[in-house]
Amino acid sequence: MLKLNNVEVKYAGVILVLRGVSLEIRDGTIVSLLGSNGAGKTTTLKAISGLLHTELGEVTAGSIEYDGGRIDKLDPEQIAKTGVIQVMEDRQVLEHLTVEENLRLGGYIRRNGNIRKDLDMVYDYFPRLRERRTAISGYLSGGEQQMVVMGRAMMAHPKILLLDEPSMGLAPLLVEEIYAIIKRFNTEEKTSILIVEQNAKAALEISEYAYVLENGRVVLDGPSSKLADNEDIKEFYLGLSKLGEKKSYREVKHYKRRKRWL
Repeated sequence: MLKLNNVEVKYAGVILVLRGVSLEIRDGTIVSLLGSNGAGKTTTLKAISGLLHTELGEVTAGSIEYDGGRIDKLDPEQIAKTGVIQVMEDRQVLEHLTVEENLRLGGYIRRNGNIRKDLDMVYDYFPRLRERRTAISGYLSGGEQQMVVMGRAMMAHPKILLLDEPSMGLAPLLVEEIYAIIKRFNTEEKTSILIVEQNAKAALEISEYAYVLENGRVVLDGPSSKLADNEDIKEFYLGLSKLGEKKSYREVKHYKRRKRWL
């Protein structure tokens, strides 16, 4: 189990981004973390994976525990070796390498892994990558690059997979495909998954539990099915009226009622 206990994060020692975030991910579950731009979602993932250390960020209060031990003071490499792997947003492929070379890099964290077997596993999840395995990654489509970075993380056989905006910039049909693969990977490999998303509908459909983050604080949490029926979630994250109808941009823009949790 992964637990964040009242975590505060500052950048450069002065910019407070997370203001006492607490959440947990139970073994084998999918949890979604929702919120608008600037809410602190990506910072939460980087606090877990240790990547804050590369950006002058630091956990200044609280603790992050995994399997009963604290990991918030560890380096990213040490955290990755415990089985906590992050997939960054914006599809961070190594552009000059082929698809298969990118994937192989993900397997190097495991000293005794069977690279060929792991590649076959990834190609089973993403048949398109098998067809494109010799292609230069920088020339792939956005959807194919998203498959590469996810497949590269799968090569490490993560115990906890952190996904940052996996649907960003993708067509709706491709989003459905990517999320179906995420659910299948969770079911077959028993990997715990934390998804950071602005696409609340997609995330709530496959996750079991969800947290809503605003201004660096968790303002709402609960079973995903319950949050999907919450009136504020419908209005502010799903764009639906109380009758379940889609709201126009003008209605949302001029909507005056404050969210109940503020």
